[in-house]
Amino acid sequence: MSYQLYRNTTLGHTLQESLDELIQMGQISPQLALKVLLQFDKAINTALANRVKAKISFKGKLNTYRFCDNVWTFVLNQVEFREAPVQEIAKVDKVKIVACDGKSMQT
Repeated sequence: MSYQLYRNTTLGHTLQESLDELIQMGQISPQLALKVLLQFDKAINTALANRVKAKISFKGKLNTYRFCDNVWTFVLNQVEFREAPVQEIAKVDKVKIVACDGKSMQT
């Protein structure tokens, strides 16, 4: 099973809206839409695991953290992000990080 985290991105929301519209127009079945979403979950997880090579470091003030069902959730304030070779800096007031164990994930 792949994580469904990326359904909550702009790309995931757009896919879900498009699928909902196709279902309402009678062009696809809800079962087919579910299969498409499951394939999206697998594809996005695989692509991020295998194709992304950029490394970013960050530091900030830890506001809250939680560990539940093998998922870490961190909320940080006053965060600085740095990209490895370029050393570009981006600063944000608040960021939420959701981290899942990719090694135990079954596809």
